[in-house]
Amino acid sequence: MTDLTFTHTEASRLPAAERLAILEDPGFGKRFTDHMVSIIWDREIGWHDAEVVPYGPIPMDPASSVLHYGQEIFEGMKAYRHPNGDIVTFRPEANAKRLNESARRLALPELPVDLFVRAVNELIAIDAEWVPRGSDQSLYLRPFMISDESFLGVRAAERARFMVIASPAGPYFTGGVKPVSIWLSESHSRAGHGGTGAAKCGGNYAASLLPTRVAQEHGCAQVLFTDSNTPDTIDELGGMNLFLVRADGTLITPRLNGNILAGITRDSLIRLAKDHGREVEEREVTVSEWQAGVADGSIVEAFACGTAAVITPIARLESERGVLVDFGDQAPGELTMSLREELTGIQFGTVEDRFGWVSRVVTGGTTE
Repeated sequence: MTDLTFTHTEASRLPAAERLAILEDPGFGKRFTDHMVSIIWDREIGWHDAEVVPYGPIPMDPASSVLHYGQEIFEGMKAYRHPNGDIVTFRPEANAKRLNESARRLALPELPVDLFVRAVNELIAIDAEWVPRGSDQSLYLRPFMISDESFLGVRAAERARFMVIASPAGPYFTGGVKPVSIWLSESHSRAGHGGTGAAKCGGNYAASLLPTRVAQEHGCAQVLFTDSNTPDTIDELGGMNLFLVRADGTLITPRLNGNILAGITRDSLIRLAKDHGREVEEREVTVSEWQAGVADGSIVEAFACGTAAVITPIARLESERGVLVDFGDQAPGELTMSLREELTGIQFGTVEDRFGWVSRVVTGGTTE
């Protein structure tokens, strides 16, 4: 265990009536809890000054390296309230390990896994009243790390700050779970070989914003990116992984090729499917294969997945060339929804957690 003590500075809490009004319809990423976590790192002494402090602006020098060179990474995870009132997190160690993989690629310091988990739980424990009780609601957690050394020069920063903020959340897509249309970007790429595609860093998402706006202008909820070298090969959506479902129940998903984020929801669904005896193929997947499979009836479902939206059924794939795939009234598919119900059931405590994925948050920010 990392020997670091958290100091606490109590915030002026939002009045209960105002907080409860927010929790009635929290939206996604719009309002934030009363506190946040901050831990400092520098090359000489490592991680230090672990604090839980009131939520608010971060003092930052205009020369902070994150503003000029983009040394920044983040994670996305949730806390859930179970029917008995317990608050739990879902596979937090996996988020911690992925943060460290991103840190290595962005030349940022790695954070001990136990310190990551403790930081998240410290925030949940002090702001437990912000964890919603409504259906399909959760507390979205955003751990992130920035380089905040003040200098101008192209090198890895020698000072960094790890923080955690939290936001009560309802469904990611307005209207809840319903089939969406996605847009195939044929003019822009999300990542390239040898780049930062497998890291969860802001630059990857910034690169997706313009094509996402184009997708939305065409009535689509998300954008689909393909490989920059072989444009027919599917990578992932702007912020989600992709699965196709064959008529025999086999799941197909693009393999992790260095361009694709290793989604924790993606991994969880693969393990659920295999536990039920289903075949899962992690391999190169093409737009042409998807089109041909829907045309001949061998591919019957498609869905996107990620922490924010969990599983979102896909109804149509469109591009400048027109409608490439249309599942019609087949979407959402039966397997798509059964996987979603099982995964969310584990998270919300209505389905047995036979994998040991759920960790209960208790007073003091520890887990059981």
